[in-house]
Amino acid sequence: MEGISRMQEEILEAVSRIRESVVSVDSSRISYNRYGIAPVRGSGSGIVVSGSGYIVTNNHVIQDSENVTVRLQDGTETEGFVIGGDEATDIALVKIEKRGLKHAELGDSDSVKVGQIVLAVGNALGLPGDPTVSMGVVGAVGRPMPWADFIFEGLIQTDAAINPGNSGGPLVDLSGNVIGINTAMIPFAQGMGFSIPSNTVKRVMEQVLEHGMVLRPYIGISGVSVDREVSQRLGMKSTGGVLVVRVSQASPAYYAGIRKGDVITSASEKKVSNIRDLLEELSRHKPGDTISITATRSGRMMEAKVRLTGDEQAMHPASR
Repeated sequence: MEGISRMQEEILEAVSRIRESVVSVDSSRISYNRYGIAPVRGSGSGIVVSGSGYIVTNNHVIQDSENVTVRLQDGTETEGFVIGGDEATDIALVKIEKRGLKHAELGDSDSVKVGQIVLAVGNALGLPGDPTVSMGVVGAVGRPMPWADFIFEGLIQTDAAINPGNSGGPLVDLSGNVIGINTAMIPFAQGMGFSIPSNTVKRVMEQVLEHGMVLRPYIGISGVSVDREVSQRLGMKSTGGVLVVRVSQASPAYYAGIRKGDVITSASEKKVSNIRDLLEELSRHKPGDTISITATRSGRMMEAKVRLTGDEQAMHPASR
């Protein structure tokens, strides 16, 4: 009983610490169709990350919006200004003209463990009053989004209840630190929700504040994962890696000596088993970085030093 009482106190303290930093984010835009003009409204959650009025939410909550309204926990409503967003990670940064706000602390998501107790906090279903709190455990880390091929960073999977309206709200540990931003749930599954790791959020925030968008490194190849089907079709001896099917002229990969037919097996000393692994590793770097890529060519191992650049086409991962 003593252990349960102690855990309950930790939960109460964590909720008390995070509650005032959770906000409601409402957006609206005008839709034009064959039947006329109709307003389209969206609603989600957000978390104050700076006392000067910066708020993190999901990009899908505010995407294409013409008006954003932020409601604080004291009921005050104020206009929000979208600083920038990133569709690939589903993170956006909103600013309100308020000072002295109680802000949350972004924790280290790399230290999150499977089985760890977590709390999902947000304005579930848009219900009035204080934010809804649900408790669960971390079911997996580094989990790819099941229906999205180009979500770069792996997500935190949890069985804490995440409902419509929770989007953009925090996933916190028992110390009240934000370890993720809740982004999705699977309606046909039991207890499977997903959160964007806080370290991803930090990287996106930094770039949005500096550039107004996320500038991703450009390598200049198109490739496919070497799975069993690809391996058999091409008569390859093994599976795993990324088969290079095209190299753009005058691209970083071209200058580094990577050519069509090479099979990339590692990047920055991290094993590359498929195209997602390569994209995830690239997303950890920025234009100007030099990374080491290991590949095989006609059965022989080779290493290339690739100096990443920025490119407008690299803004969308499918262009890689």
